[in-house]
Amino acid sequence: MTTPTIGVFDSGFGGLTVLRSLIERLPHARFAFLGDTARLPYGSKSRRTIARYAAESAQFLVREQGAEFLVIACNTASALALDAIQDAVPVPVLGVIEPGASAARKASTTGDVLVIATEATVRSHAYAAACQARGLRAIEKACPLLVPLVEEGWTDHPVTAEIIDIYLAELRSEATAHGLRPDTLVLGCTHYPLLRPLIEHAVRPGVKVIDSAEAAAQAAVELFNGRVAATATGASAETEVRCFATDSVEKFERLGSHFLGRPVGHVELIDLGG
Repeated sequence: MTTPTIGVFDSGFGGLTVLRSLIERLPHARFAFLGDTARLPYGSKSRRTIARYAAESAQFLVREQGAEFLVIACNTASALALDAIQDAVPVPVLGVIEPGASAARKASTTGDVLVIATEATVRSHAYAAACQARGLRAIEKACPLLVPLVEEGWTDHPVTAEIIDIYLAELRSEATAHGLRPDTLVLGCTHYPLLRPLIEHAVRPGVKVIDSAEAAAQAAVELFNGRVAATATGASAETEVRCFATDSVEKFERLGSHFLGRPVGHVELIDLGG
């Protein structure tokens, strides 16, 4: 049997945390990762434009790289363009929001959860809707300073820790005002797993932290019905990863290893148009 190819897409390179979790669970699969770095941030674009960009990226991974499964490692694209992506390609597609909400449902006893994410993801209320569909009450908060801090490399910096404390204190106050008793915190951005130690230190005792990147990777294994694991049996022990970007290749290569937990190697520049 041939080794399966899994395509992973993000508007930038934060989605490499999802790829990292996928590699841990499916080390014998072949991966193609695309960061649409020329057209980020997606959050400032219209839903229609985001859908077009995401569909074009998905089609590249399927048509040009032979991806048999797609994981949308981008919260904004998952929130605003998942249907468009599913219509654009003939392969199974998984976003990061539904798995994150499902993991929160399993973890929460009180049924009340907190979500931290980017402004675009919070504006979409996708996590709140996904949580509500699972019988959860959710309070979402945008944390716009965290992504630039991660990309600056300040993942273990006192300033970052202080900002996290401020965000979470504000979030807890809002939850209290709504009469919620949250026992679960969802990391609704693929950059945030790099801050998990600081976040876990900042949350109240007993609050569980849900990494949507890990949740998406586990859901991918289940969604693909074991087909990846089964077809990869006996494959090469070395994971094959190809990375593509639409711009900022040097930055991708420089910072990507922090997200992936291993060298990203050569990043290939591609052009998806305007």
